[in-house]
Amino acid sequence: MSVEKAHPAAGTTGPEGARERRVRTGGIELCVAELGDTAHPTVLLVHGYPDSKEVWSEVATRLADRFHVVLYDVRGHGRSQAPKPLRGGFTLEKLTDDFLAVADAVSPDRPVHLVGHDWGSVQSWEFATVKRTQGRIASFTSMSGPSLDHFGHWIKKRMSRPTPRRAAQLLNQGIKSWYVYMLHTPVLPELAWRGPLGKRWPKMLERIEKIPAGGYPTSSLPQDAAHGAWLYRDNVRTRLRRPRADAYAHVPVQLITPTGDVFLSERLYDELELWAPQLVRRTLPAKHWVPRTRPDQLAAWIAEFVTANEDSTAGVAPRESVAGGKYADRFGGQLVLVTGAGSGIGRATAFAFAEAGARIVAVDRDAEGASRTAELARLIGAPDAWAEVVDVSDAQAMEKLAEKVAADYGVVDVLVNNAGIGMSGSFMSTSAEDWKKVLDVNLWGVIHGCRTFGKQMAERGQGGHIVNTASAAAFQPSKALPAYSTSKAAVLMLSECLRAELAGQGIGVSAICPGLVNTNITATSRFTGVSEEEEKRKQKRSSRLYGLRNYPPEKVADAVLRAVVKNQAVVPVTPEARGAHLMSRFTPKALRAIARLEPPL
Repeated sequence: MSVEKAHPAAGTTGPEGARERRVRTGGIELCVAELGDTAHPTVLLVHGYPDSKEVWSEVATRLADRFHVVLYDVRGHGRSQAPKPLRGGFTLEKLTDDFLAVADAVSPDRPVHLVGHDWGSVQSWEFATVKRTQGRIASFTSMSGPSLDHFGHWIKKRMSRPTPRRAAQLLNQGIKSWYVYMLHTPVLPELAWRGPLGKRWPKMLERIEKIPAGGYPTSSLPQDAAHGAWLYRDNVRTRLRRPRADAYAHVPVQLITPTGDVFLSERLYDELELWAPQLVRRTLPAKHWVPRTRPDQLAAWIAEFVTANEDSTAGVAPRESVAGGKYADRFGGQLVLVTGAGSGIGRATAFAFAEAGARIVAVDRDAEGASRTAELARLIGAPDAWAEVVDVSDAQAMEKLAEKVAADYGVVDVLVNNAGIGMSGSFMSTSAEDWKKVLDVNLWGVIHGCRTFGKQMAERGQGGHIVNTASAAAFQPSKALPAYSTSKAAVLMLSECLRAELAGQGIGVSAICPGLVNTNITATSRFTGVSEEEEKRKQKRSSRLYGLRNYPPEKVADAVLRAVVKNQAVVPVTPEARGAHLMSRFTPKALRAIARLEPPL
């Protein structure tokens, strides 16, 4: 192995500011690009098929301020040379030689943190499990690419001990693997990639995977894809027939699984703990090409995992890399903003996301309440938590908040529009000022949140989720709650409309509809048409009623997280809310009759 001196990557399409060098190994030269300070821990990114190293450019630039980031074109791809002949030149053994040559060139004295996508992950599993790489890898992050050895054992187990469920899993993955069979055919893949498929591929990725145009894929795509077919031909059938029995990972592994991957079933990784004892699991609501569609989230998870394992190798007790919450694999490292977070459902929701390892922005008009929520969120498990003070009904204040959050913390991944106020009283006793107050907070506050933060999500193009807190009152009419019910019904319809509009951009929208929940909203609710003394009496009585019901806000918070994970549209919470929702659909006349009853206050 020999190395040419690094120099700026003039004329390349790699990350801006990258330094390029050539590494010679096995009779060929590999093109290697580097970013960041070489004194920092080295993160080595390995691309898949039919990509070149440019697939990682968005992730690489996000990591470069904290790490020494290295990308290289796999042999036969991009600006790396192809072996001659091609047949037999892409075996996992030769790819391992290439990895070691690159690692020795860019980080001769310290192990590297390996990250692989697609076939970059397939070959990286080889690097992480063979003995000759021990001591050269500090951690491994895998996405959308299983070990061929693990895959081989997975198939054998299902064929030797078949059950209907295992047969369905085999059939499902067999269908998803249609392209593997095609790539084993002689000549045809090369002709397709150098002809119509190569020309149409960028538009196909843009349409199907929602990959933003520009910079990727590069002009070398037809040649890369033609050469890369030999990755499959040289390795797949051999390893699946005779998988290694000792393919155990000798490094900590972080598995990132896109739940919408059209090429790989999530079931492939069901028994991965047997092969990777130090395993951390993450899931991402995305399709296959996550390095291009979700670079922010990947960079956050990679940085967290690398930092934790750097601390470990340095003899420092690492901070827990993954929080222990129920949905830690889904929300770890994500940025979640919750309005009305100073108490009640908002505070419980912020805590639930914090337990799942999310970064929290706690927003409330009560500065002390927001600060307390942020402080406790950090203690619970949030890597970071911040408090922001705003009146959600103020459009300009919300615009400024959105700008500040994006500049200081990043674009929000999950927005929870929870801030709200209660109001009770007949229509005739509710003044115009009362109507304005309840609509300004309950409806316009949600509109402002969706407009400002939702717009940032859409412009980023990496998906996200918006949760709007409505109420069971949205579909349960009551002569005692005309203003409140109207505001919440509007929130429900807004959520349904926005869900349809943003679906094509990978942004989910959920409306949460709680019933009677034991929070302090009753103590601050406005009762119209009565004296101040009578209003206080009604507030105390309603608080006592909600206290007797004693449905905790933590259960609503759990429903919020579940709604995001499952991308649910409308989520009634509490038995009475679910009952009212069913009645609104199937027996609306009965629900209208109930609305005429006098309230128990």
